Amino acid sequence: MSETHGRVRVGLEAELPEGSQTEVSVDGLSVVVVRYEGQFYALRNNCTHKDFPLLGGEVSAGRITCVKHGGKFDLATGKARALPAVKPVKLYRTVLETGEVYVEPL
Repeated sequence: MSETHGRVRVGLEAELPEGSQTEVSVDGLSVVVVRYEGQFYALRNNCTHKDFPLLGGEVSAGRITCVKHGGKFDLATGKARALPAVKPVKLYRTVLETGEVYVEPL
């Protein structure tokens, strides 16, 4: 997980299977990278409800669920989709380049 041209390397696409969740640090903040239905999504690894990591939460219907209180966040938009979460979570851009996955700030 090294930084390249302002990006953070997540890993090889081939080593990040469907359903995988990986944590990386972008500008000192924890980011969770999720592979869902063949796409990579990157969100701040922090539920906006009670400051709890999203890493390890169930992913289904295009959403990740916080295991602490059940808040759900849309992978594509970061919007809160279930109470108690109401504020969106910050998104990051994912880049696939020559078989490698990177994350960078939007």
